[in-house]
Amino acid sequence: MSHARINSKLAPALLGWFAKNARDLPWRRSRDPYAIWVSEIMLQQTQVKTVIPFWERWMQELPTIQSLAKAHSGKIHKLWEGLGYYTRVRNLQNAARQILEQHTGQFPESFDDVLALPGIGFYTAGAICSIAFNQPKPILDGNVIRVLTRLFGIAENPREKTTNARLWRLAEELVVQASRSTSHVSPCSELNQSLMELGALICTPRSPQCTICPVREFCIARKRNLQDKLPNLSKRTVATERRFHAFVVERGGTFLVRQRPAGVVNAHLWEFPNVEVTGDAAQPLEGFTPLCTIKHSITRYRITLQAFRANSRQVKLDLNRDGKWLRLDELRELSFPSAHKKILVVLAQSTK
Repeated sequence: MSHARINSKLAPALLGWFAKNARDLPWRRSRDPYAIWVSEIMLQQTQVKTVIPFWERWMQELPTIQSLAKAHSGKIHKLWEGLGYYTRVRNLQNAARQILEQHTGQFPESFDDVLALPGIGFYTAGAICSIAFNQPKPILDGNVIRVLTRLFGIAENPREKTTNARLWRLAEELVVQASRSTSHVSPCSELNQSLMELGALICTPRSPQCTICPVREFCIARKRNLQDKLPNLSKRTVATERRFHAFVVERGGTFLVRQRPAGVVNAHLWEFPNVEVTGDAAQPLEGFTPLCTIKHSITRYRITLQAFRANSRQVKLDLNRDGKWLRLDELRELSFPSAHKKILVVLAQSTK
């Protein structure tokens, strides 16, 4: 069966399934491109269930492009606290300011104009234009890659240029086919969301539920029993172990924190003073009171962060540089990276 023939049957099957099975997500109740844009940026590298409360709080505090553009840096970082990858939120604000300057505050409808905004690539531009404006623009994220490689039995690595381009073409054929539907109000929006939804709920990375898949009759991977082998992704780089010591330094009921500079991971967020340690220095410090140990990952690094209680006389580092001494209630108003936020939680519990 040709791809064209498959596409003509696939689009109606996906649209029909999505109409009956779509999750009731708050951003799906809106056609506001700003609301959809915020949801798409939050959903990058973050699970839906995690994003929902963040999105709802964001839209309550910053309901418009204008409010985002004019918001204080501390506020947007605090609203984003816990989502990680903070470059996303700074790009959001930069893009909002660009919309004010170049588009009179109205979110642009042109795909090229959307793509030109900071922090927006082909996937996000396609998602916004199709979902908010029902334009026949393709999308290709991890879920869609998994669905398409299995449906069409694509064994090559989807990260390779030629294969990736082929997947984009297939995604475009599907959404264009859907755009001709007369039985759906927003067929382009629904088709793209159906692909993402199918990957999230049915065509999952492990143990896909093929028996209830709405397009199982077309799926080459199912016919050839290749579901567990597709997509054929190259092995990722082995994570590198790193260790840090953080110091919760107290002076008269206040604690020392510092703000991370621009241009580094977690830029502009606040943290307790810390140093990276190697070799024997990575062992617990004598004379300091252990507070907690936090394990987390950032990109390709697996990090162990050991936090110690200390007073200003114990610590000989130049910790006063660019730092502030603040009370616990003041610390709670700042935005911290997730690991240091956990230190703050433990600190607050230990000082009750």
